[in-house]
Amino acid sequence: MSLQWAVIPMGVVPGVVLGTDERWRIVDRERASLADLLDGLSPEEWETPTRCGDWRVRDVAAHLTIAARMSYGAVLREFARARGSVDRMIHDSAVREAGRPVADIVANLRSTIGSRRLAPTTTPREPLLDILVHGQDIALALGRERQMPPEAARDAADRVWTMRFPPRPWPLPEARLVATDIEWARGAGEEVRGPVGALLLLLTGRPAAADVWFARAAEGPAHGH
Repeated sequence: MSLQWAVIPMGVVPGVVLGTDERWRIVDRERASLADLLDGLSPEEWETPTRCGDWRVRDVAAHLTIAARMSYGAVLREFARARGSVDRMIHDSAVREAGRPVADIVANLRSTIGSRRLAPTTTPREPLLDILVHGQDIALALGRERQMPPEAARDAADRVWTMRFPPRPWPLPEARLVATDIEWARGAGEEVRGPVGALLLLLTGRPAAADVWFARAAEGPAHGH
């Protein structure tokens, strides 16, 4: 499911939402570090299935190169090609882009560093959400550990929680989520405590990925975030 559609949230919580410039700096660092990870993959690793639908590592990586490179005209053409389905458009455009040589996928990801272009209907918060969560899709599929800055993961988690229209594609947990590595709590009910990165993965419909993070946190400080 795409992480791209969103609108500006109401009721921003002071101290939780990053400033726009700071957020983009983190996005750039995340794009660069993910490109470095991808640069070292074997051909077999590029074909590794992920938990992101039927996407392989190469499909997820290709998806992350599209929003900052595609013109609005190209988006409209893709939308028509997908017969008006946003999910089909995002899925199919990534799969087509993934047909490029892997060196081109990495180069295209690096080319987005410094870009401030947004996908239609999105805010500056979505690129951070996208790179953090899809970066985990890739890393966890490969058995790698990829950290998320707690302040960035909190911003992304709060973005998911405050999505209103279009409706968030993932139901909110019927629980109170409490971050243990940074100040953030949302919801009501039985408490679910853990690193804010784990809570972000839970919020984006990735319970198995969240469990990996919860388990790492339980192992001790070396896996604390």
